[in-house]
Amino acid sequence: MSEKTPAGFDRRMLEALICPQSHATLEYDAAAQELISKPAGLAFPIRNGIPIMLIDEARVLD
Repeated sequence: MSEKTPAGFDRRMLEALICPQSHATLEYDAAAQELISKPAGLAFPIRNGIPIMLIDEARVLD
């Protein structure tokens, strides 16, 4: 079984990434291709397999 998603995002990268606002760990949402920071209430997009970790690019969670 591969550790990569269809979009090419390497799930092992999650171990190195943290939320730039809350400094919390992130959850991977494969369906939405986003990294979720529940403490900050933000979802960071993954585009072409690259996580966009800019607060200005994040979607606010409902």
